[in-house]
Amino acid sequence: MALFSLGKFAKEPPFTHGQAPRTAVLFCNLGTPDTPTPAGVRRFLSEFLSDPRVVEIPRLVWLLILHGIVLRVRPARSAAKYASIWLPEGSPLKVWTEKQARLLQGWLAQRGHDVQVRWAMRYGSTSIASQLDALKAGGATRVLILPAYPQYSASTTASLFDAVYAWAGTVRSIPELRFVNHYHDAPHYIAALGMSVQRHWKTHGRPDHLVMSFHGVPARTLRLGDPYHCECLKTARLLAEHLGLGKEQFKVTFQSRLGRARWLQPYTEPALIAMGKSGVKRVDVICPGFTSDCLETLEEIALEGKAAFLKAGGREFHYIPCLNDDPAWITALCELAQQHLAGWPTQAGTATQALAASRAAALALGATR
Repeated sequence: MALFSLGKFAKEPPFTHGQAPRTAVLFCNLGTPDTPTPAGVRRFLSEFLSDPRVVEIPRLVWLLILHGIVLRVRPARSAAKYASIWLPEGSPLKVWTEKQARLLQGWLAQRGHDVQVRWAMRYGSTSIASQLDALKAGGATRVLILPAYPQYSASTTASLFDAVYAWAGTVRSIPELRFVNHYHDAPHYIAALGMSVQRHWKTHGRPDHLVMSFHGVPARTLRLGDPYHCECLKTARLLAEHLGLGKEQFKVTFQSRLGRARWLQPYTEPALIAMGKSGVKRVDVICPGFTSDCLETLEEIALEGKAAFLKAGGREFHYIPCLNDDPAWITALCELAQQHLAGWPTQAGTATQALAASRAAALALGATR
C-alpha cells in the first residue's frame, strides 16, 4: 500500500543527528533554451508553455493548439531570434543569472555571511529541483528562494514556487524554506534602476521620452486578483520620481504579447510607432521588470522596437540595458537577501559553533541521566 511505500523518498540521504544549521540562497530566473536551434527552442517552449500558470485556458484545448500548431511553427522562427543575441558563453539570460548569483555570494561573504548561493531556472537547465538537491546534499538546512522577478505574477513567481513545492513533495526531511514574493518598490532596486538611467543620460544626453516596458500578461489576470499590473505601475512611478520626471515625460507599456486575447495595455511596439508618427524625435527604452538582458530585451526591444520606431519617423532610439552585473543591483540583491535571511544563522563560524553547542548539550543531558 502507498501508506507503507519507501520508494518515494529513496534518494533521501541518511539523517545526521546534531547536523549544524547551514543557510543557502537559491536565485531563480525564468529559463532559456540550451542552444539557439529549433530543437533547443522546441524543448524549452514545450516545458514553458505547458505550465498551466503560464497559459490559463482549458488544458486539453491548449495542449492541442500547443502541440498541433505552436511547437510546429514557432521554434524555427524563435531560434533565429535567439541566434541574433546569443553570446560566445551561451544564452545572455543564463550568463547574467549565473554571474549575479556568484557576485551575490561574494558580496554576502564580504559582509560576514557564510551563505551558499546557487542559481536555477524555472524551465530548462539548470532546474530548481537539481539545485535544491545539491544544496541539501551540501548540508543546507535553510534555503531562501529569491526570484529574479521584482514584480509578482502568478505566471512567474507563483510558478517558481510551484516547482519548489513539487521538489519538497519528493523529500522526507525538507529544509526550512523562505520565499521572496516581490521587491518592486525596494529602495535599493529603484535606486539601481535610476543610476543606470542617469549613467546612460550622462553619456548620451536625455531623450524626448522615456518608455518603461514591462513583460505583458493577459488583462484578465488583473481582474482575477494578480497584483502584477499594479506593481509594475508602482515601480514606474517610483523610478520616475527618482529621475524627477513629470507624467508627460515617461510612458509605461507592456510587451511580448502571445495569442489574440487582450493583454495589459498599452502594447510597447504600437506605442513606439505612435510616438514616431507623432513627431517624437528620440525615445529611450528601459525594461525594469527584467533584471538580466535576454531575448525579450535584446531582440524584441533593442532590435525590433528600434526598427519600428525609426520606420515610423523617429530619429533616435536608445535601449538602456538591464541591471545585469551593475554593482548597484548586486548591492540591492545583497540588501534584499540580508533582509529575508534575518534570524537565520549566517555569520561565518555560526554553523560550527551551533554544532558544538548541540553536542555539548547532548553530553550534558546524558550526564544528568
